Amino acid sequence: MTDRLSTGSPRLDDILNGGLLKNGINLITGVPGSGKTILSQQVVFTNATKERPALYLTTLSEPLDKILRYGESLTFFDQAALKDGRVIYQDLGPQLGDDGLAELTKTIDRALKEFRPGLVVIDSVRSLHPMGNEGPGYRRFLYDLVRRLTASATASLWNARYSRAEVLDQPEAAIADAIVALDVKQIAERETRVVQVLKLRGSAYRSGEHLYRLTSSGLEAFPRLAEAQVTAAYELSPSTAGTGIPALDEILAGGGYWAGAATLVAGPTGVGKTLMGLHFLYRGGEVGEPGVLATFQENKSQLGRIVSSFGWSIDDANVHILSRGVVDMNIDEWVYELIETVEKTGARRVVIDSLLDVASAAGDPVRFREWMFSMTQRFMRSGVSLMMIVEVAELFQLGKISEHGISHLSDNVILLQYVQEGAKLSRALTVLKTRAMRHQPTVRRYEITNEGFVLGDAVIVSR
Repeated sequence: MTDRLSTGSPRLDDILNGGLLKNGINLITGVPGSGKTILSQQVVFTNATKERPALYLTTLSEPLDKILRYGESLTFFDQAALKDGRVIYQDLGPQLGDDGLAELTKTIDRALKEFRPGLVVIDSVRSLHPMGNEGPGYRRFLYDLVRRLTASATASLWNARYSRAEVLDQPEAAIADAIVALDVKQIAERETRVVQVLKLRGSAYRSGEHLYRLTSSGLEAFPRLAEAQVTAAYELSPSTAGTGIPALDEILAGGGYWAGAATLVAGPTGVGKTLMGLHFLYRGGEVGEPGVLATFQENKSQLGRIVSSFGWSIDDANVHILSRGVVDMNIDEWVYELIETVEKTGARRVVIDSLLDVASAAGDPVRFREWMFSMTQRFMRSGVSLMMIVEVAELFQLGKISEHGISHLSDNVILLQYVQEGAKLSRALTVLKTRAMRHQPTVRRYEITNEGFVLGDAVIVSR
């Protein structure tokens, strides 16, 4: 693989199949405010060394003192690197006078010989266009610049204020070995930042749009969760994960769900879906299988009241709560928080309450289905049992279980519903589907007591 320059963001490096090209011309484009300068400085401080310093050249896009002032507020900005010569800032503005590009070429030549940099940043290259009259003069300048940088074995990072729609028609695009486009998209009332690799010469990369955020630590990327269909054989666990409801384990002939299986629990409001998820998690804690409750419905204080009423503790070391609201939430950012929580806690069970919140945050139904497929595939391969809760609108007779084909992605489907028997309203449970396992296809009454779910006898449904 071609040598790489880390961007300072491990997940952005993952999108780039290892990072930017170490011996190439890397073009960073984006609309104003998209983070081009932040990313460029992040790359600089990540890769600069005393032997091969980084040279940061500013042109006419922004005064150097302003770039430094804002750069100092970022955690990666290291004043010591400026003092010991690992990072060198130079303002080319004064050289961009009547001689224009010719004088600029001489200045860059002198800097390459004096500092022998391993990385050169030009911020911004687009501001040099007018000096070449947007024609052959500018293209000749770019050609000579690339020749000089290549001869000195120097990696280069060029910033340019282009949108994704216009960058590929620019002369810089033809010369660049890599093009990374930053963009700010408006989706309904939300503002979303996306990064896309448009070109990466001689290398594969993760295609499409990926979310990123700008923080005090710099640019943090979240690659779009898009797992390919698993074709190679892998080992499935022969054990089962008990549901935490003994009577339900009896209905499931294997004594619970397959370990690593995906289970969908569907039902109307107030029927006990969250409680079924809690049974699953706390049972896991009892048998040494830590779990994570990823909820958008209640915060930890609210959940504390709920679980204590059934004899559990919110402080159980084997049950971890990941609670957040859906405001300004992106599913690709959130899923990495979930995955990291699972890895950090060694969780073997995950409950998501509920999928409707995730779907609303996704915005695009096609993207949501792709995300659901990817998440279930990832947890299945790692042997993590997943329970997904979805609320349905109908209280009694259901027309369909879920949107977007979620039930097809699930190994087990459990339906909770209300049954009206004269003046009495009862709750009922039905196991609609179990993959590679026998089950009793009966409708069973249940009650919610201080001990949680208690299954009763079969319901005779009259037509």
